[in-house]
Amino acid sequence: MAKKSAIEKNKRRQKLVDRYAAKRAELKAIAMDENLSLEERFKARLKLAELPRNSAPNRVRNRCEVTGRPRGYYRKLKMSRIALRDLGSTGMIPGLVKSSW
Repeated sequence: MAKKSAIEKNKRRQKLVDRYAAKRAELKAIAMDENLSLEERFKARLKLAELPRNSAPNRVRNRCEVTGRPRGYYRKLKMSRIALRDLGSTGMIPGLVKSSW
């Protein structure tokens, strides 16, 4: 199990990402638009830099929904390899058979 503080910090970051997603996308579109003047694009970049750092999507860490583990994460299942194996062994995941030889 991961530290509670790390899990909570990641949740706060995700909330910030959700809150600022529209504004961030709008400013990025303005900054990347070649048709606008250089001053307008520069102002958009400055406003983008004023947004909170933790509102950037790449600051959010993929963590296991079950344990909070940050590594060995399967995106499709939203869980770590260890949690997947445990749930698969107990028969909680339909269609998953634990391999043993």
